[in-house]
Amino acid sequence: MPSTVKQMLAAAEAEVPRIAAAEAKALHAAGNAVFIDLREPPELTASGKVPGALAIPRGLLEFRTDPEGARDAALASGKTVITYCASGGRAALAGQTLKALGYADVRNLGGFKDWVAAGGAVEKV
Repeated sequence: MPSTVKQMLAAAEAEVPRIAAAEAKALHAAGNAVFIDLREPPELTASGKVPGALAIPRGLLEFRTDPEGARDAALASGKTVITYCASGGRAALAGQTLKALGYADVRNLGGFKDWVAAGGAVEKV
């Protein structure tokens, strides 16, 4: 039976915990997480990103994070992986995909705007 996007998002959000920006900032400050920015390049250019975040557009996620493929060394570290996008939808679906690829500790920050509103640092792209 076909699913709706609303159903897909609900399933992803049930599987991948959404965290507050304050918790994400603490993990970032401690160096205990790898952040993945899922937005498209023009979005990053317009607003910047979390410092050190891997810029992986949602459409390339599976190819750039495949444990059997060429992936960023930071993703092999076993650290918590935190996804974010503009509002949280792509981040939720991406989190679910990362779990399916074997990443154990994946969390959804939601939107980059949440990070900025909480006083998170911004790296210009």
